Amino acid sequence: QVQLVESGGGLVQPGGSLRLSCRASGFTLDDYAIGWFRQIPGKEREGVSCISRTDGSTYYVDSVKDRFTISRDLTKNTVYLQMNRLAPEDTAVYYCAVGMMGFDYCSRFVIYEYDYWGQGTQVTVAS
Repeated sequence: QVQLVESGGGLVQPGGSLRLSCRASGFTLDDYAIGWFRQIPGKEREGVSCISRTDGSTYYVDSVKDRFTISRDLTKNTVYLQMNRLAPEDTAVYYCAVGMMGFDYCSRFVIYEYDYWGQGTQVTVAS
């Protein structure tokens, strides 16, 4: 059974850090491009970061560049999103997803190109 399970969300003060995890089962992460998305109620889901299926290159949207780091541990079949210097505008439900797109196409963050999604984990940044 193909499954993605996120964890690591929670409440953090502005300027703080969190590390999200996304554990995959039923398939091998190495075969897929991996993306992190986030969504605020009433707004569209937006891409945050991704890892290329082709060469493992990483991509970030401008709003999180230099603050967030995506990584993967293939021995644990898990992808991570390290989030530093968090701000209130980072508050959202965060989702991991995988897709078969190659090269840098993951960075287009096209929702329908991602085949499998996790259930999401809430991140709240507030004092």
